[in-house]
Amino acid sequence: MDRRRFLQAGAGLAILSAAACVRTSAPGYAASNVPPEERAKAIAGMKPPKRQRPLIAVLGENSGSETTDFILPHSVLTRSGVADVVAVGMREGPIKLNPALQIMPQMTAADFDAAHPEGPDYVIVPAYENRKPEGPIAWMQEKSKGGATIIGVCAGALTLAHAGLLEGREATTHWFSVEEMQKISPKAIWRPDRRFVVDRGVVTTTGISASLPMSLTLVEAIAGREKAEAVSQELGGVPFDQSHDSSAFSLHGAFMGRVASNVVAFATHESVGLKLTDGVDELAVASTADAWSRTFKTNCLSVAHSNITSKNGLVFVPDRKELGGLKEVSLPTGPAGRTVDQALADIAKRYEKPTAAVVAQQLEYPWTAA
Repeated sequence: MDRRRFLQAGAGLAILSAAACVRTSAPGYAASNVPPEERAKAIAGMKPPKRQRPLIAVLGENSGSETTDFILPHSVLTRSGVADVVAVGMREGPIKLNPALQIMPQMTAADFDAAHPEGPDYVIVPAYENRKPEGPIAWMQEKSKGGATIIGVCAGALTLAHAGLLEGREATTHWFSVEEMQKISPKAIWRPDRRFVVDRGVVTTTGISASLPMSLTLVEAIAGREKAEAVSQELGGVPFDQSHDSSAFSLHGAFMGRVASNVVAFATHESVGLKLTDGVDELAVASTADAWSRTFKTNCLSVAHSNITSKNGLVFVPDRKELGGLKEVSLPTGPAGRTVDQALADIAKRYEKPTAAVVAQQLEYPWTAA
């Protein structure tokens, strides 16, 4: 979820006046239970539609694509080794990620079409800055007609809705975007209390953090439970079922009050630097930069002397060559799949727990401060 979308939709100064209209206490977290037969049906619905070894396109819009929505699925699926994964840009040049980072596409959409005229097995659609981009919509519509499974991560579901892919289907999206999804696609059936929803060749997820369990479940659908569990353990034992508590996420008063106070405290705003080196784990980079960029206090910039190639082949374009006056933010030393927990702990230490809770709420991440 792009931080600016919150500001445009009533965050910032206007948030305080709206607070009286919504929940006034912070949510608790009680995940739902998903029946085994529903899980089995979801796995079946995510099986490769064409190839035994599937081809996956993670589709970026160069002018603005959500950081974690894009990088996490690419990272998890590439490191799993169960599919061929391509970072696709609509055109040449860097893909600007929101709220932080830039990467180079591995192929343009035109080059992908020329190399793979039979189309991909899956198209992964992150949230875009422009929710209704003509190029990506036309591309995913064409691939859907060709038999590809289309996966909308977080508010990427809004672009799927604009493409007409949610009509008559069960779907979910980021908690902040549910109403907008239903306006765009009146016949879409919102399914609460699920991290991700699978319905006839279309997969949608809740918030940003749902990209990790969805990706691990896709590994399971492609290569089996044992393989998915192995990748999960490599990432730190990340759970990847569909369980979720949708009622735990809303514009409650504590959230909006903290956003407003952070926005107006200009004297405490700062820019931080995240140093990148070749071989860095892109999942850890994305989770760290994304989390720090959602405090409404911090601008997170990547730092390296030249373009950096990550552990699983993504090329980062740095914002700056030197830290200069930036205060460095360090990547966690633990498993990459647990980066969000470490980032939230670091943010809580620096800016207090209510600000970390604001970040978790945006990520739709069930975090409870220690």
